[in-house]
Amino acid sequence: MARLVVPSRCAHGEGVLWSERRALVLWVDIDGSRLWMHAPASGVSRCWVLPDRPCCMALATDGSLLLALAKSLQRADLDAALRGHGELPLRHLADVQADEPRTRSNDGRADRHGNFVFGTMDESADKSAIGTFYQYSAHHGLRLLPLPPSAIPNSICFSPDGRTLYWCDSIQPVILACDYDPDAAQVGPSRQFARVDLDGAAPDGSCIDAEGALWNAQWGGARVVRYRADGSTDCIVPMPVPQPSCCAIGGEALDTLYVITSPQGLDASARAAAPESGSLYAVPLWRRLGLPESRVVLP
Repeated sequence: MARLVVPSRCAHGEGVLWSERRALVLWVDIDGSRLWMHAPASGVSRCWVLPDRPCCMALATDGSLLLALAKSLQRADLDAALRGHGELPLRHLADVQADEPRTRSNDGRADRHGNFVFGTMDESADKSAIGTFYQYSAHHGLRLLPLPPSAIPNSICFSPDGRTLYWCDSIQPVILACDYDPDAAQVGPSRQFARVDLDGAAPDGSCIDAEGALWNAQWGGARVVRYRADGSTDCIVPMPVPQPSCCAIGGEALDTLYVITSPQGLDASARAAAPESGSLYAVPLWRRLGLPESRVVLP
């Protein structure tokens, strides 16, 4: 059963990660322009206001964070922020579609080879397929990843061996998979991995567990679904709010599913019915299923 952990009530919670080295849960509030953290052992939670909307992130090998803001990639000095009580120090790494006002960064994760893969989405009401996928690396910088143009790229995660990339365009009820070459920033043809079988639910953020299963937060479906490596449904975890947006497995024993949620787009009655939309939840798992989060190498 899902338990409320942090009543953060984000304007648009997303991008949750578990840092096993620090024993912290990290997530972003996109529309609130905040980075959040929670330490389960102490119960302490903190957040930092950012100069632009943070959309997703990755842990880095040096202990910092790679933050994908709406229009740039930034290195965030988390150690300095945790020592002090002020701003989160940032260092610019790359611009993201600076000449395209209709888009912003959206979903992304570190691959298994030290790179960061993310997509951009159409912010306009049209939700046209103008979103683009990228790979960022210390060696090559920002490179296009030749996945099909998408309106709302989501569900980006990687098989345990790092050679399969999972992704979706959230306007379609399908999670896709393709072969992935991290060195060349190339992908093979996409194939259907799993189909969302609930009307009104859209695939959002995903993570992969130690058994190669994919956990997907389903926006509008009030649930997280675990799909086996063959794409078949293994279990469904109900959520007490309608819009779970991303999930990660963490906890000291890597046996807790963390789910961040969002109230974005809910009308007044729906918000009243689910006042903790935008908050962080935890679900105990039946065994150790987590993989340590992959880390990116930053210049």
